[in-house]
Amino acid sequence: MPELPEVEAARRAVEEHCLGKRIKKAIIANDPKVIDGVSSSDFESSLVGKTVISALRKGKNLWLQLDSPPFPSFQFGMAGAIYIKGVAVTKYKRSAINDSDEWPSKYSKLFIELDDGLELSFTDKRRFAKVRLLKDPGSVPPISELGPDALLEPMKFDEFYESLHKKKMGIKALLLDQSFISGIGNWIADEVLYQARIHPLQTACSLSKESCVTLHKCIKEVIQYAVQVDAECSHFPLEWLFHFRWGKKPGTVNGKKIDFIAAGGRTTAYVPELQKLSGGQAVKAAGALQRKTPNGKKGEDDDEDEVEDDANEAGSEEEEEEEEEEATRKAKSKRELKSRVHVKKPPTKQKSKASHENDNAAADDNGDDGKDGKQKPRRATSDKQAKAKRESNKKATNNSRKPKKKVK
Repeated sequence: MPELPEVEAARRAVEEHCLGKRIKKAIIANDPKVIDGVSSSDFESSLVGKTVISALRKGKNLWLQLDSPPFPSFQFGMAGAIYIKGVAVTKYKRSAINDSDEWPSKYSKLFIELDDGLELSFTDKRRFAKVRLLKDPGSVPPISELGPDALLEPMKFDEFYESLHKKKMGIKALLLDQSFISGIGNWIADEVLYQARIHPLQTACSLSKESCVTLHKCIKEVIQYAVQVDAECSHFPLEWLFHFRWGKKPGTVNGKKIDFIAAGGRTTAYVPELQKLSGGQAVKAAGALQRKTPNGKKGEDDDEDEVEDDANEAGSEEEEEEEEEEATRKAKSKRELKSRVHVKKPPTKQKSKASHENDNAAADDNGDDGKDGKQKPRRATSDKQAKAKRESNKKATNNSRKPKKKVK
């Protein structure tokens, strides 16, 4: 998902190329899932003829201030992106649109043409974004519910430390909570925790003051650096975890093994050798591991499952983000499974009455099967009957041959 640096790069591109220009044409997609609460025609008529005054951002939300309300706002979701024709705007690591694609993209949700011919498009292939038309975007949800912006309104350390010690939840889940600090997403959370040497499942209130100082510093440095290079990931320091965390593939960073767990409802990359649980959580995790393997020896396939459960109990929070991607795949799999389960079986052929009676007769005839379980042939009964008939005829013949006694 585009995070603070990517959205800030888009805001700066709009500010540099679009301010003071009048909107000549607008095309809004007929997609109610993304275009929230307003028809395409009403959206278009509200934009045409307006002048772009400024581009504003809070957290991972962006909106354009025009010379009069209402204003378009963008919640980027998983794959939302701003494109300006002919201008290089930093794309998210997993951006779904290529420069060689048609223009505007078939995934365009909002397209505007300015009076000097410049064209801008907001695209979203995965349709998790929200595009709204609001009179005052900063005063209504979701923007009004956001915590301080990680770049523009950084917390002072004392406030940060005090806030952490009130939270009985995993530190990564807390960093992903946009009402706590806005703008931090999955990759930034993984990066700052790696650099601060803090386990993602460590309970926030259990962090030492020294760890809190380091974490506060890392949040500031990582975000400022990423923004400084316009979120161009090829310019990120080579020692950052960022370069090795994608795809859940086995790997190493600076010679240390990367592992993957779930924290805060998200896939999480961390380095077990450097990011260890501390305090009571470490003791509990060690005990769980000892119970899991005989004689306390670690098995080859042991992992952090027990620790993960502890973190979930501590209160993992799911963000609207999606490796949401994963949720989509799971939902699709469930639908396919459901359709397979409900396939009707072909009706069983019913035996005719005569056939049923013959079967019963055969069953009666074979009731005295031998110990080997093999059925005797059906002819056994008819042979007996024929033999009995022959003997009866023989007796009748013998009787007819006897001389009759003379009657005196």
